[in-house]
Parts: sequence; C-alpha cells; structure tokens
Amino acid sequence: MICMQKLVKVDGKVRTDANFPAGFMDVIEIPKAGDQFRLIFDTKGRYVLHKITDEEKKYKLGRVKRQEMSSKKVPYVVTHDGRTIRYPDPSVKVHDTVKIDIETGKIIDFIKFEVGKSAMITKGRNTGRVGVILHVEKHPGSFDVITLRDVSGASFSTRQDNVFIIGSGDEHAISLPKGQGVKLSILDERDLVTKKKSASSV
Repeated sequence: MICMQKLVKVDGKVRTDANFPAGFMDVIEIPKAGDQFRLIFDTKGRYVLHKITDEEKKYKLGRVKRQEMSSKKVPYVVTHDGRTIRYPDPSVKVHDTVKIDIETGKIIDFIKFEVGKSAMITKGRNTGRVGVILHVEKHPGSFDVITLRDVSGASFSTRQDNVFIIGSGDEHAISLPKGQGVKLSILDERDLVTKKKSASSV
C-alpha cells in the first residue's frame, strides 16, 4: 500500500512495485517521513539501511564492471548497478569507482583503484569490512588478491572483484554505519554485550 501510494523513491525515481530489487549503494527515500537511507553492508554481510544527509542523497557510487566501445565508436562504461554511461573520463578504467549524480545520471567524479585508497568488501567472508588497500598481488590467469588494513590495524585479504573503492585514505565519499566497517571478534562482541547490559542495569 505504501509503495502504491508513490511514497517510496529508489535512486530518485518513484517505485510502486513492492518487489523492486534495490541493491548495494542504492539511495532509498520516503519523502513524506523525511527519511533517506543508503543501502550498504554491515560487517556480518547483511544489508543495512544507513541514514544519510540531504547532501549525500544526491549521489551514489558505482563500481566500473566493463569499459567498452559501441559499434558507432562511442566509449561507455557499465557500473555494478547496471547503468551504462556514455563518454566517461578517459582515465576511468575497470575496478575504478565513479560518483554518479542521481538526478542526471552523469559522472561527477571518480576514484582510481590503487594502493592507499579505502574500500568496502562486497562479497565473501569479509563482506562489509572497510580498509585501506596495502598491497595488490597479481596472479595472471587467476584472481588478483588485495590486502587491506582496517582502522583497528587488522589486515585481511580478498579477491579484486570483491573490492569496492569508497574513498582515499581516511576520507570516504560516503558516510559509514557505526563500527566504521571494523569486524569484531566473538570475544569483542561478548564484551560489548556485557558492557551494554551492565550500563542498562545501572
């Protein structure tokens, strides 16, 4: 009923289908309630609705999956969410991240895939973790392995296809949910729960 009343927007467009597939980095708005969210992963690999500001809802990030030339010699890139964007900046390559203006669908900025950039993991056991790229291990004919380090100092590795660049160093192009993409161990989680319980009982 809420969708049919045209009260929900996904990436700036009204969606009346309750089964419309929203995905990673999509901006979901409910203008009547004054709410806007970005759909991203938490460190357990689950989708979370992360509340964002009016400024941040104007754009989204897209990972470049393909870079090709059309039959009429028009260069274009295809992003992770299925967008085809013509005439991108010649510097944009596969695995880079582009900043897309939701209203116009045009690229307003891009972030190169290179050592020193911060990234979020979108697949595998480390889904939702955020870290800075330390090292790129090339494996011709197989998967390149990327090593990252999070703000707590823990290092982890994953395939290049799982890495989604979100900023440069400590500066992120999007805001992150609480925890800043740091995966807690089972013991850390237990300590956090006992702290909360003792704080609420006081």
